[in-house]
Amino acid sequence: MAVRLTRTRTVALVAAVLVCAGVAVGIWRDPMAPLRNGFALQGWWIGLSERHVVVGDHRWVYDESESADPAAPTVVMVHGFTGGKENWYPLAERLRGRYRLVIPDLPGWGESQRIAGGDYGFKAQAARLADFLRAVRRDRSPVVLLGHSMGGGIVALTAAEHPDLVARVALVDAAGVRFADNAFGLEVLAGRNPFGVYDAASLQRYLDIVFHDRAAQPAIPWPASKAVIDWRIAQAPFEQHVLDRIGRSEERFLPGERAAAIRQPALLLWCRQDRVIDPSAMALYAQKMPQALQVSLDGCGHMSIMEKPDDVAAAVALLIQQGKPR
Repeated sequence: MAVRLTRTRTVALVAAVLVCAGVAVGIWRDPMAPLRNGFALQGWWIGLSERHVVVGDHRWVYDESESADPAAPTVVMVHGFTGGKENWYPLAERLRGRYRLVIPDLPGWGESQRIAGGDYGFKAQAARLADFLRAVRRDRSPVVLLGHSMGGGIVALTAAEHPDLVARVALVDAAGVRFADNAFGLEVLAGRNPFGVYDAASLQRYLDIVFHDRAAQPAIPWPASKAVIDWRIAQAPFEQHVLDRIGRSEERFLPGERAAAIRQPALLLWCRQDRVIDPSAMALYAQKMPQALQVSLDGCGHMSIMEKPDDVAAAVALLIQQGKPR
């Protein structure tokens, strides 16, 4: 009996060592794998399923959640600069079931395809987003298009130029207008990337810029922090390429200029402590979109969708109900 027990323990120990070795090799080959797996688990937990679709010359990866009512609106959420579909998970958790949710990684970002030398500015991405909406929309389900930060600029162009595709639109801490000078904007105009990450200190600086409340910042313990830092270092040339288009080219204010063509029911939402897109941007968009509901939140920074998801969810629900017969 003692011999059998010893052999069992030995087999279990060997199996554990092999599993640990396999995990270690996996991390060595792809240091971001544990984080991606963690995000996938989080998405599964809140009822999202990963989907893939090829639209034009790019392969899109997106998350989707069905609604209880097949005629409910489709809420499409578009992330910002250096972001990804996972930024929307706190909001998705609060909206799930009520609406069909579609949350993509934009081409060039996250798990979606990037083409070397491609144009990932406002105009090019808005055209791609319009094609993506055609691919995923359903006839009985009107599209409510939400855009955060850079995604807000892309969404503004898409809603203005393709009103047949977008029933309602929300711009959340959106780029694309000449807001009041702040440290972030001045660094962009000077040719730098204020979101650049190259060590632990700059990673914390990045988080402090986008989050007002440190308690809301995602925990990134070592070795995950090292994987994130290494990944962001590798992404630096692409990030600069995108900033050249959305922050320093002739199209940097195009979303705000074209916003006057947005006639759909709209929502403008900002946090008063936003250190990235200064809250003065909301009034600039409101001048072009007088029909828009304006919501100003306190106690949050640029990442309102993560810091104040309950308030953002309530504002989105109000937008969707706006103008409906009672």
